[in-house]
Amino acid sequence: MKHLAQTIKALSDTIRLRIVLLLQAEGELCVCDLMAVLKLPQSTVSRHLAYLKRSCWVDIRREGVWMYYSLSRESCTLCKELLQTLKQHAATLPEAASDRAALAAFMKDKPAGCS
Repeated sequence: MKHLAQTIKALSDTIRLRIVLLLQAEGELCVCDLMAVLKLPQSTVSRHLAYLKRSCWVDIRREGVWMYYSLSRESCTLCKELLQTLKQHAATLPEAASDRAALAAFMKDKPAGCS
């Protein structure tokens, strides 16, 4: 029961839900990508990513000094089913479309200091 509550609670925050939707759409992102889209400081984005990691939603991959985040490959059945539901509804969410557009614009002109 505790795992169920933690899994669902992780998505109850708008920022974490936006992160999951972005990772679902893009596959893998670094913190600077998420900061640009969410317009939040690194500490806030990292705190939400850590929460998602503890809740088994995301995996982390290190490449040099950069940390890359993606949806967990070892997701439980509940997470996989919730992700399918999110995928079906994300197309109708204006916020999700706006986040994807902001990410595309950022990636087009991504600063050199960001990997």
